[in-house]
This record gives sequence, structure tokens and C-alpha cells, in this order.
Amino acid sequence: MMALDWIAGIVLFLQLPIPLYWYVMHPQMHFWRRRRHRDAFLAGVLLSWPPVTVCLVLFRRELFRAFAPPVAAIVLGLALIALEAWIFWRAKRDLGAARLVGKTELLGGGQVIRSGIYGRLRHPRYVGSFLAIVGACLIAGTRTAWIVAAAWGALMLVAILFEEREMRQRFGAEFAAYCREVPRFLPLGARAGGKAQGVSP
Repeated sequence: MMALDWIAGIVLFLQLPIPLYWYVMHPQMHFWRRRRHRDAFLAGVLLSWPPVTVCLVLFRRELFRAFAPPVAAIVLGLALIALEAWIFWRAKRDLGAARLVGKTELLGGGQVIRSGIYGRLRHPRYVGSFLAIVGACLIAGTRTAWIVAAAWGALMLVAILFEEREMRQRFGAEFAAYCREVPRFLPLGARAGGKAQGVSP
């Protein structure tokens, strides 16, 4: 059971701080563009990962139960975590590592990506994070973990709205057309195609 706790804990450690990181970045993007990019990255990391890490340690007994969940929950949880790893690899390949951490936003440039996974959905990275957190909750098997996941989902949705607002300002009609053609979260009915390229982490 300890190994499962560690897997769930690592997933939560990696994924839960993401909306907090983007709260530091996106709403204050004009502020950060006038300063060193390193300062923005440092502030984002310090205001997201340490607080989440402290909470994971303090509430570990509430987050993880002392007995193993059903085998089906373990298998499904691990499968969702593996799927997130694949989505992350695709997003990094199609978008590039610099965009995943917000460097392009800080530079104020870039282009709308329509190729690869970004031609099917606008926010594959966040979809992957959601799947990984659900996987961790299945492994953890506690009500507290599911409550945390629900809170994360609400925070992430607001972060996505901040991100899309910033990209509408940066790309204008091009991004508006991309939003009409490609769904946010589910790869159903996407109409984007052709040449190139994407926007969202």
C-alpha cells in the first residue's frame, strides 16, 4: 500500500499546484512582461508548489487511506496516470517545453497551434492533469482526495478562462476562430486542420 500512496502523492504533488502557478502568471502577464522572465517563473513556482507540498504533508492521513483500494480502482487509476503521461508527451512534442511553462506568453509572441493534439482539443495538458488527479483519487480512495480534486477542477477552470482571455488579447480573431473550431476538453467535432500551430499548455 505504501507504494500506491507514493504514486498518488507524487501525482498530486505534480498536478495540484498547476492552477496556482497560472494564477500568478496569466492575470499579471503585462506586469511580468516588463520584468525578467526568471522572476515570473520563480514567483509562480514559489507561490504554488511549496504551499501544496505543505498541505499534502499535513493532511496525508486524510488524503490516503490505510488499506488498499479495490484492484479495479488501482488498475483504472494507474491507466489514467499513464494516459496523462502520454498526453503530456504529445503536448510537449507538439507545443514545445517553453510554451508549457509560459515563456511564449511572457515574450508576448507565438502563434496559434493547430497541428497534432492541439488540432483536436485546446487544452490537452489540463485534460491530462485532470485524468491524472482522478487516477490518484482512485488509488488514494478517500473522500478528502475527491474533495481536493473537485476544488482543483474549479480552480483550473478559472485559470483556463484567464489564459484564454490573455490569448484573445494576444491573437485576436485568429484565436477566436481556433476556439470555434476546436473544443476545450473533449476531442469531439474538432474542425481545425492544415498547417500549424497551438496555444495552450
